[in-house]
Amino acid sequence: MAERSTAAVDVADNDGDQPSAAQAAKATSDGVDTQNGRAADGPMPDKDGERTNTASTAAPELHSGHKLARRYRLEECVTRVDGFSSWRAMDEKLRRAVGVHLMPADHSRARSVLAAARSSALLGDPRFVQVLDAVEENDLVYVVHEWLPDATELTALLAAGPLEAHEAYQLVSQVSQAMAAAHREGLAHLRLTPSAILRTSTGQWRIRGLAVNAALRGITSETPQRADTEAIGALLYASLTQRWPYESDAYGLAGLPKGVGLIAPDQVRAGVHRGLGELAMRALANDGATASRQEPACTTPEELSKAVAAMPRIRPPEPAFTAPPEYQHTTYQQGSYGRTTPVGVATVQSLPVAPPPPPLQSRTGRALKWGVAALLIAALGLGSWQLADTLLERGTQKGNSGTSNNTKPGTDDSPKESGPAEPLKIQGVSVIGGSVKPALAPKTIDGDHETAWITPEYYNYANFGRLEQENDGSGIIVDLGEVKDVSGLEVDMYAAGQTVEVLAAAPDAANPGTVGAFGQRLTKLERTDKKLQATLEKPVRTRYVLIHVTELPASGGGYRGGINEIKVLGSAS
Repeated sequence: MAERSTAAVDVADNDGDQPSAAQAAKATSDGVDTQNGRAADGPMPDKDGERTNTASTAAPELHSGHKLARRYRLEECVTRVDGFSSWRAMDEKLRRAVGVHLMPADHSRARSVLAAARSSALLGDPRFVQVLDAVEENDLVYVVHEWLPDATELTALLAAGPLEAHEAYQLVSQVSQAMAAAHREGLAHLRLTPSAILRTSTGQWRIRGLAVNAALRGITSETPQRADTEAIGALLYASLTQRWPYESDAYGLAGLPKGVGLIAPDQVRAGVHRGLGELAMRALANDGATASRQEPACTTPEELSKAVAAMPRIRPPEPAFTAPPEYQHTTYQQGSYGRTTPVGVATVQSLPVAPPPPPLQSRTGRALKWGVAALLIAALGLGSWQLADTLLERGTQKGNSGTSNNTKPGTDDSPKESGPAEPLKIQGVSVIGGSVKPALAPKTIDGDHETAWITPEYYNYANFGRLEQENDGSGIIVDLGEVKDVSGLEVDMYAAGQTVEVLAAAPDAANPGTVGAFGQRLTKLERTDKKLQATLEKPVRTRYVLIHVTELPASGGGYRGGINEIKVLGSAS
């Protein structure tokens, strides 16, 4: 039977109380859930199969130091329940830690445990904690499996808080693919609890107790694929919300409120990734209920792994930048390399540095300072005189032009003088393209800063999810009713961090509906604060103004933006 070089196990506490960090982080190697020294099945038997009657045969009375097959030395008993015991042991032949399950050969489940262990060992999939040996010897049946000292069980991870979206995505992806491969070989788990899932130091997820845990417990199921799929959905639900998706508390996690049934993860905890939340509901909803978008329920690990593969890939978070340590000169660069330092003499690094003498303290230095000061005073005086002369000359030219009769008022050559800027009356508003919440557009001119035109929440991409119908972004088109002189605007944005530009259509434009129809730029494209204000140097003649949003700020697990209120300033003359 193929052997592996590492091993791992855990004891899960699912009595409903939140475990301490030290207790949650404790790892053993039996792969069997326990509760106060007794078997703890939690809510799983009600969902994943039936459990046979407990055997009456007592667990073998062994002790630390006992050796099996002149090879496996028992070191610590981690479980003693239901007629069997589990140990941390040492494989003296290969000098490595292993886990061992022990039971009498006449135990009612001994045959099924041996069969399950040998079937699991034949699978040889590295995503599962490997069975290394399964032996009946001297009235004992024992199963030897890997011990993974660098792995952390999911129970300990969830004790610290819910998983980040990328970690939860990797969990459901790897576990569903592994269980799909096991079911293709006719093997089921039936005990996929948080204590059966391990994350290694390299970020890989491993499953322990395939077939063996259920055989030790005497658990069977008429629909094993459906049971394992629902168990994976429960693991994903718990990873997103830090809550167990049933009414009873289990595995150190609080259950859902009684009487409300199964509710979506984003209703339990804010900021849950919507795609993963719907996937958890599809795996859990085996009794007719489905996710919010009404996709069909996943009833096999194969279906669940395909649903995960069809999701947009969730990228890992950006690593935090840490500043490099300050550069330290080597002894060679400091000139002390290879030199012996006499006793009592300070090294180069500790020699005090004498402060430089005050500059320009000699007679020549003082004369130079006075000369430079005199030159600066003269330059300032000359510059002030030239500035005053220029201003007086401009004032004279302006006065002359005011009394000149060369330009007649009212002709095309006379410049127009617009009145003071004031809020212009807005005839109506619409959403460019018309696909992003057009019914909310009037809320941007209703005078209420608490109401707004708000976009849907997009995922993965800030530029409206890179949807084809929003390639040019979106925004609000303001119709002033007639051509007016626009000299400024004030826009109260729904959220800070949106990338926005303000454009205006040509004076003769009629019902412009695309970004290209707005050829006059009022503000440049840039990321804005909560308040967008602009004052134009020269009024722009237009009837239609576009507040164009191209990218949205992050909001929870996605991206969302919008506009609360719009004011266009100018003159109607």
